[in-house]
Amino acid sequence: PSSDCVVAEQLCLSDSTCNATYRTLENCALAKTRLPSLDHNSRVRCLNAELDLGNSSLLHCKCHRRMKRQEHCLRIFWTIHSSMTGAENNHESPLPSAVEHWKTDYNKLAALVSGKNCSQLAGDATNPCLRATHICNLSKKCFRLRTDYASICTKGAGSEDVCDRRKCHRGLRNFFEKVPEDFTKRILFCPCQDEFCGERRRKTIVPDCSFQYNTKPNCLWLLDSCLEDHICKSRLADFQQNCQPVDTSPDGCSLHNHAACLQAYMGMIGTPMTPNYVSNSSVEVSLWCTCENSGNQKEKCDEILSMFESNKCL
Repeated sequence: PSSDCVVAEQLCLSDSTCNATYRTLENCALAKTRLPSLDHNSRVRCLNAELDLGNSSLLHCKCHRRMKRQEHCLRIFWTIHSSMTGAENNHESPLPSAVEHWKTDYNKLAALVSGKNCSQLAGDATNPCLRATHICNLSKKCFRLRTDYASICTKGAGSEDVCDRRKCHRGLRNFFEKVPEDFTKRILFCPCQDEFCGERRRKTIVPDCSFQYNTKPNCLWLLDSCLEDHICKSRLADFQQNCQPVDTSPDGCSLHNHAACLQAYMGMIGTPMTPNYVSNSSVEVSLWCTCENSGNQKEKCDEILSMFESNKCL
């Protein structure tokens, strides 16, 4: 089984040979962030260091969801997989896949949380998103973290002040990482029959701050912003791996694990590549970006956008 990268790093640093190889890879990862390209000798040295880790537990380590020191763990993973030879969109995911488990008994969940019956929720039957919010409010943790990010993400709304998108994203990540998925997935994926419900679903992530800019940036700019961030880069690799569409597959999905795909989609929220519903009346999702003026990178830009807009697996 794959080990925790933080534990694997400690084991490596206690061995002089592994330690030296790992320090070389740290320098390679640092150089890659500072230089547009490495010279031939540097690339060979970095590739040899990657190959030298073949017998190390570092090579197959993972960073588990909701773990402590997650950012440190992801930094270790990308140090090992600094990818001097591969394209940035061919990475394996640093996160293990989810188990296919997605059904929740709502009444039982609410009863457990509140210690009371759920008769007060009966009026929410026509608006599943409102019902999901009310059930979240019965959990102290869900209510607190949802209130926290809503407060951060709405500061400056309706005035000349601009919201603090970085803090808003951090608050969203806290909510989706720390609140049990039985709550978060129902708030984000609640099934709607009317636009009032759809509007509530679309505004779950406070799109004015977390999703939209005054003008749509180019999707390649979003990608560059994502690849500069260990968390976003990791979530994107996870999304690409678990939501890989395949036309020849009956369900349109290469891994046939829709729970893993939806979990990976949730992981993108609170990153520079935060997705959202495009309207109140459909379940279509997209990034807030455009591929206009992409020059000779138009095809690459379209691929990024289509990962969300026309992904059969998702």
